[in-house]
Amino acid sequence: MQTLKRIALVLVIIGAINWGLIGLFEFDLVASLFGGQTSGLARIIYTLVGISGIICLSILFDPLGEADHDRTVNARHVNYGVEFGEDFDYEREKTDYDERFR
Repeated sequence: MQTLKRIALVLVIIGAINWGLIGLFEFDLVASLFGGQTSGLARIIYTLVGISGIICLSILFDPLGEADHDRTVNARHVNYGVEFGEDFDYEREKTDYDERFR
């Protein structure tokens, strides 16, 4: 399902770029590449972009997607180490203390 969503997202991006070109420069890239807006291949591309937009609605309503899954997986593997160096060796410090005050 993730592969289908990625393909749909790529097609939606292509459609968005095409609409941007139409809005800014009155240039329809899909129509110019595939022989006009009424050609069969251009209509197939337009249809695929429209279907991809519908598929991408699921991405819009997905709460956090993969980020939520990663957070729960990483919560089980907590690292209690210190950030800037090695952990303090309390056992070694205790033996040093005992030797000094014997």
